[in-house]
Amino acid sequence: MISHVLPTYNRADIAFERGEGAWAIATDGTRYLDLGAGIAVNVLGHANPDLVAALTAQAGRIWHVSNLYQIPEQEALADLLVQNTFADTVFFTNSGTEAAELAIKMVRRYWYEKGEDRPEILTFEGAFHGRSTGAIAAAGSDKMVKGFGPLMPGFRQLPWDDMDALSAAIGDRTAAVMLEPVQGEGGIRPLPDADLREIRALCDRAGALLVLDEVQCGMGRTGRLFAHEYAGIAPDIMMIAKGIGGGFPLGAVLATENAASAMVAGSHGSTYGGNPLACAVGAAVMRIVADPAFLAEVNRKAGLFRQKLEALVAAHADIFESVRGQGLMLGLKCRIAPTDLVKAGYARRILTVPAADNTLRLLPPLNITDDEIAEAVTRLDHAADSLHA
Repeated sequence: MISHVLPTYNRADIAFERGEGAWAIATDGTRYLDLGAGIAVNVLGHANPDLVAALTAQAGRIWHVSNLYQIPEQEALADLLVQNTFADTVFFTNSGTEAAELAIKMVRRYWYEKGEDRPEILTFEGAFHGRSTGAIAAAGSDKMVKGFGPLMPGFRQLPWDDMDALSAAIGDRTAAVMLEPVQGEGGIRPLPDADLREIRALCDRAGALLVLDEVQCGMGRTGRLFAHEYAGIAPDIMMIAKGIGGGFPLGAVLATENAASAMVAGSHGSTYGGNPLACAVGAAVMRIVADPAFLAEVNRKAGLFRQKLEALVAAHADIFESVRGQGLMLGLKCRIAPTDLVKAGYARRILTVPAADNTLRLLPPLNITDDEIAEAVTRLDHAADSLHA
């Protein structure tokens, strides 16, 4: 008999009833050091007091009215995002997948209004843009698309970080290039800054739009508010989610006025998108994470964490191959199945997340303490020890 909850996940046999900062506390009282943060969602940890205050204050006023009316909380969060990014305008969604769908629509509608036949969006092997029909067609991997055809047409996948392949593929039929500056599900694979600059230049020469998916690598995760800032470039369209809500469902598409020019009244909508409750929390997250002093601390902690992880790799050369990533979006490239390390971690009361390319993801809250970083590496060390036998 099928379970009442559709069984699309292979869930661990652990249930959590509460959390405190970087700690998730199970129903039996066991405390786990959480290096997954809900897959890069809980950027300020569990039950952050500032977010709890913002949520409860807004919950006592109004939760939802729909986008038929003006929503001051939505406008306030849009203002914060525009002030801190390349964007001129923002549309709020409830998730990263929804943001990807709108980004695809925005690209298509842009060229339709221009009267140009540009049917192709170029994406990359290893990408993850969500699990909706458009998002899986964009990613194109067998794991994502098998059994879900016919797929949405108009996407071509290229090898990751292959500038020659991109240069050969891009042209006057290219609508956009869409990519993650740091692939998350693909195995914590950062794109070199020089290559991101080259992609921007190739898009400009071809007249194509550049769409960046910063759902996982954005919101301070890499030590900058958004990862593309390291390369000194700006996209035309950007998807965000995960960290922007700090654990509350929230996403957004940010765009320049030009890229968004075809999205007029009636061209897109969302019943729940940009509701007052979500936007109140999102604004609280933005006010904390966008602070340069906060981002400086993320970078300092990232350096400390990486140094300790390099020592861990050296001590367990048969288990780990290397450390990679940027900021507090880190990965341990493994010589064994990363799921074995995830399971060994449960016994050592530490939570991690597997990814493709034989990588173990480490995505802690951005306000994790130095002592918690040290404790995390100790627990990872013990987990690795248990796998030598």
